[in-house]
Formats: sequence, C-alpha cells, structure tokens
Amino acid sequence: MKYRKLGNTGLDVSALSFGASSLGSVFREVPKDEAILTVHTAIDLGINLIDVSPYYGLMKAETVLGEALQTVPRDKYILSTKAGRYGEGEFDFSRERIIRSAEESMARLGTDYLDILLLHDVEFGSLTQVMEEGIPALEELKQAGKIRYFGVSGLPLSVFEKVLPQTKLDVILSYCHYSLNDTTLLRLLPLLEESGTGLMNASPISMGLLSNRKVPDWHPAGAEIQAACQRAAEYCRDKGEDIAKLAVQFSTANEQIPTTLVSTATPANIRNNIKWTEEPMDEQLLAEVRDILKPIDGATWPSGRAEWNEAPGRNGERL
Repeated sequence: MKYRKLGNTGLDVSALSFGASSLGSVFREVPKDEAILTVHTAIDLGINLIDVSPYYGLMKAETVLGEALQTVPRDKYILSTKAGRYGEGEFDFSRERIIRSAEESMARLGTDYLDILLLHDVEFGSLTQVMEEGIPALEELKQAGKIRYFGVSGLPLSVFEKVLPQTKLDVILSYCHYSLNDTTLLRLLPLLEESGTGLMNASPISMGLLSNRKVPDWHPAGAEIQAACQRAAEYCRDKGEDIAKLAVQFSTANEQIPTTLVSTATPANIRNNIKWTEEPMDEQLLAEVRDILKPIDGATWPSGRAEWNEAPGRNGERL
C-alpha cells in the first residue's frame, strides 16, 4: 500500500481508504460479522483511513464500525466522521448540534477523540450558518482536543471555492469529481496547495456509474451520463476487463490525490480493491475508455441550495 501526505496535517494516509457507508446497510442488508471482517481485512492489508457519518444507515454504520474497532489498537487507523447531516433531508449546522453530534459519534465509535471531523454535505445548509456556527464549532472542538483536524464535504466544487478563501480548513472531502468520467477536481489543486488543505477523494466508481452492476434508480446522473458510462463498462467487458478495476486504479494512481475512498462491506471486494491499486494499469484500455467518456467528461448534476452553486460549470453553464 502506498501512503501520501494529507495536506499540512502531518498524516500519512493510504492511497486507498475505507468508506464505511456500506456498513450501514445503505446498499444491501449486511450481516454484522461480515461488516466487521471487512473492516479488519482493510486494516490488515494496509488501509489506515476510515471515513463514516451518522447519516449512513441512520447511525448504524458508526455503531458497527465502533464494534469492529474495539479490538484494533487506536494508532492503527485514522478515524474520520461527519456532522450536520442526519437524514435524507435532515441538516443542522448549528454550533450546539455540531458539538453534540461529535460527542455522540465518539460514543458510538468507542473513542475519546476523532482524527478528522467534517461538516457533511454543506451545500444543503445555510451558507451563513455553516460559516458563522458550523466551522467555529469545529474550531472549538479542535481547541478542546476532541478532534485533531476538520473540514467540509460536498458535491459542488464551488462549495470549496467559496469556503477556502474565507477560512482555514485542514481537509476537504470531494466525491464524484476525480474518476474516469470527471476529473474536474484537478481545478481545485492550486487552491488546496496554497492553503495547505488535505484532499480526500471519494467514489472512484462515481456512485455505481462505473461498474458492471445496474445503476441504482436513485442515482442523480442524467441519462446522457449514465448511457456513456454504460457504453464504457460494456467496452471493458468485451475486452475481458472490469471497468471498476480501471476506475479504482485511475483514481488512486495520481500522486496529487492523497487518498481515494471506496465503500464495500465484503472482505473479498476490499481485497480486490487493494490488489487493483498495486497492479499496473492498462494504459491503452484507459485511453480507449476515456475516449468513450469524453463527450460527458466533467458533466455533473445539481446538489443543494443555489447559494452554493454559483460557480460556472462545464461550458460555462450554471450547475
């Protein structure tokens, strides 16, 4: 496993990290023993960053993860969780709720401190509340020694372009913007470098677009994006390859992307993902797949309130 520096935090994080949303049975019902074994397999094979949220499975993911970590020495993993999102449409970025959320998460996770705490999907909250209450609450928790580092997560890249010039963040989490079909995350790199902010990339398979499975009905991507990704997946299958393998390899290969989160609750799947990151990438297949995906390169979907989505998107359209 390769390890890279996470901004100016001083943390060395595994190139592939573990997204624990699947432990909350958000994709399928997961037996607890299988979930726990998956966590142990990930850590045993070199993954050291685990990211979770009270939102995943309505606290189930944190609870199961906490049980899995009971037998693992605390210095073997870097623990990241979130605050501010608690249900499909339930968001609260107030100071009181963020502080209480951190305490509740620590209790579920069986720890007296969090390595990283992120405000979850801030684009669904009030920009004013996030800036005037949410982030100061994170600063307060850091001063109290409850968390080591803090930041925000969200889908629109404009979220980070709004927040970073106004305040210091230790880390950000971005998803679905550094994958085979969308590399727009690269536009943030100069801003992150300038501020010393660490970058966590998530969803190398773009929430299921880049896989051999049927795209979930809830997926927000439009028909054009889904069709192009399906064509790319079929092309890989015809070549005897799995597009998910290529997607994981592509996202983890870039040295400028410190870590990429993948989520699974199956030990065999996490073993495969780790093995893929260590195998050489088929550069010819990569070029061919990227060519198939070129018509939708960088295309995304709207998320959150209009006040967070004011930066121009691909071809200048408003996202």
